[in-house]
Amino acid sequence: MTRVVSIPARDRTLTELDWIRIRRCIHHSEPDCAPYAPFDDVLEGAAIVPVHRVGPDIVTMYSRLLLRLLPDGEALAVTPCYPRDDAPSAGFVSVLSPLGGAVVGRRVGDLTQWAVPDGPTVQAEIAALLFQPEANGDYAR
Repeated sequence: MTRVVSIPARDRTLTELDWIRIRRCIHHSEPDCAPYAPFDDVLEGAAIVPVHRVGPDIVTMYSRLLLRLLPDGEALAVTPCYPRDDAPSAGFVSVLSPLGGAVVGRRVGDLTQWAVPDGPTVQAEIAALLFQPEANGDYAR
């Protein structure tokens, strides 16, 4: 008789490429990256998949996603990026920022939260992926 064992789902899924690049970034192997120790826990707890096998509902680096802020439902479009491309006014948020770190590796439908400097904790649902590089054949951004 076969026994079925339930394996808990991990909080996040990262592509191998994103995992390697984020790790290099936080450990000063790449320029323009400040250390961000709390993100080490995210990297260590993430499921890692080959770039060609990431699901189309996973937020990867340079994905454009739509957040639904809670409780009012206000929409916010953001793109997690590397620190060198950070441009919050254009919707590009560093993966090492609280918001960028809260969304990368999550999937559509997930609830997430992040702390605003000198402000409250913001909660949001990842409502949609408007663009994911891997789903469009871009595996090397």
